[in-house]
Amino acid sequence: MIVLGIETSCDETSIAVIEGDSVLSNIISSQWVHQKFGGVVPELASREHVKLIIPVLKDALLKSGLTLTDVDAIAVTTGPGLIGAVMVGLNFAKGLAMALQIPFIGVNHMEGHIYSNFLSNPGLEPPMLAVVVSGGHTQLVLMREHLQYEIIGTTRDDAVGEAFDKVAKLLGLGYPGGPIIDELARQGNENAIPFPGGNIKGYPLDFSYSGLKTAVLYHVQKLSREEVEKNLADICASFQKAATNSILKRTEKAMKMNDISTVVLAGGVAANSRLRHQLLQMGEKMGWVVSIPDMEYCMDNAAMIARAGLQRLQNGEHSSLTQKPFATLPLTSKVF
Repeated sequence: MIVLGIETSCDETSIAVIEGDSVLSNIISSQWVHQKFGGVVPELASREHVKLIIPVLKDALLKSGLTLTDVDAIAVTTGPGLIGAVMVGLNFAKGLAMALQIPFIGVNHMEGHIYSNFLSNPGLEPPMLAVVVSGGHTQLVLMREHLQYEIIGTTRDDAVGEAFDKVAKLLGLGYPGGPIIDELARQGNENAIPFPGGNIKGYPLDFSYSGLKTAVLYHVQKLSREEVEKNLADICASFQKAATNSILKRTEKAMKMNDISTVVLAGGVAANSRLRHQLLQMGEKMGWVVSIPDMEYCMDNAAMIARAGLQRLQNGEHSSLTQKPFATLPLTSKVF
């Protein structure tokens, strides 16, 4: 089955064409207009999606070597995300599905991130633990069967990606914060500052990042501007260690508690070099199967949406033209 995927949940306009686990094209157009604002401006994101979606579709078809008449079905993000941005992709998908008289399926954006692993590692099979880490989510998801999810750990406040962005803004590093902090951390001493890990009494699998963010703030307030600049790499490295160790410790606990031997990383923070390296090392030590998506599939992209959509289409599911967009959408909720 050839599936056309559409992703417009935030500030990337992406369209992909896949055939099974093979990606024929995956075009991602990032919206740099938001950089000067220090974050994504929802109205601007929607307008950019409207401008870009047809050129991106043309590029995706050209690279795949196919035409629209070769497409068997369409998969599109229906949430969670910026509601106006999601609507652009969803309405575009509905129009294409009507014109081509083919089915389309609404996909949960976070489900797409999980299924990005099946593009990078096609032989994966449940049961598995999905470590979902992004700007809006930090969750441990038990997946005993395809398309079946149990959230066994979640953040009580900030998501880990949000913490990276806020700390980067605090340090004057710009947006998005994750890649900048990751790069600077490679030059620093991660043991320089003992930032807290955010433990929650009685909830060993839940996360908290507000305390870590505040600890960085208090540390920076004690320093002069010159001292901050001099110690910037150490601050970034120490923050990154605390943020990623929180994920690694809870992952190890969840794997043992549920007798799972396969773990997959998913979401934008899956691109973090320390998290990737440490999880692979932990997996080798513990004898786990560890799946980490290729860097292309860590960021928001349409190939992952197409792959998750394919799984649901093969399960006999499809959406109607009354399908609604969602700003918030739990992974355990149906979207159609």
